[in-house]
Amino acid sequence: MRILFMGTPDIAAECLKALYAAGHDICAVYTRRDKPVGRKQVLTAPPVKEVALEHGTPVFQPRTLRDGGEDANIQALAPELIVVVAYGCILPASVLNIPKYGCVNLHVSLLPKYRGSAPVQWAVLNGDTETGVSIMQMDEGLDTGDVLVCEKMPVDPEETSGELFDRVTAVGARVLCETIPAIAAGTLKPQKQDHENATLAPMLDKAMAEFKLSESAAHIHNWVRGMNPWPGAWFMTAGGKKVKVMECRVAPSHGEAPGTVLATKPLTVACGEGAVQLLHVVPEGKKPMDGTSFAAGLRLKTGDSL
Repeated sequence: MRILFMGTPDIAAECLKALYAAGHDICAVYTRRDKPVGRKQVLTAPPVKEVALEHGTPVFQPRTLRDGGEDANIQALAPELIVVVAYGCILPASVLNIPKYGCVNLHVSLLPKYRGSAPVQWAVLNGDTETGVSIMQMDEGLDTGDVLVCEKMPVDPEETSGELFDRVTAVGARVLCETIPAIAAGTLKPQKQDHENATLAPMLDKAMAEFKLSESAAHIHNWVRGMNPWPGAWFMTAGGKKVKVMECRVAPSHGEAPGTVLATKPLTVACGEGAVQLLHVVPEGKKPMDGTSFAAGLRLKTGDSL
């Protein structure tokens, strides 16, 4: 099929690679503009652009599609289908109506749950045991179109957002490639979303990453997993120091006050309900270390308050 691909980050790049491998005619790629990256602010191309250029595919990087400035170009490209994966730009009706088969979007949740930009992270933050991918026929709303295909997958209770994202990327690329022939054959039955049960998955920010030891161990565990790899969940010690936690486990407690050190090997701290083993931490101003080394550096002992 003749496809116009729109996407930007790594997940989109993996899907684009899969479409090339499946033999589709990628007539062009739309992606976001190059951005300065790192301390030296080196101007860096989005992952999708790099993949497209490797295959000799034309790349377009407009600031927006909503002003109609790209309509004529997209019409001239004559795509049969537009495939969107984490593009980052809203598609107006004038673009949605160009291809013969319309526009489809790969969304990494079971719609209508977790509409928005961070569905994988919120599935982990909320302690969900199941997630999945959806292929949606796009309309003018935010992830509101009819669902063509869904595939469910389990979430491991110790899995981080980064680990889950790698898995949903692989599943999403496969499901996308399996869905396109069915779109062409007209064998799919679009399902309306239950808009009343829709939930949102807004983008994460650093301010959201803080947790308190007065919260439950289950909540803290999910928050640590969900904020890994970015921005990294953290708490403030009784001494006013910020400690980022990259890995922890839930452990039992016996009603001790939140923050009480229950053990140092591994470092185990009481919470509002239960306790957590702090396995890997990044103390403020220091390098990453295991929790036991962190406890030794502070000379913590059982019964102390962290």
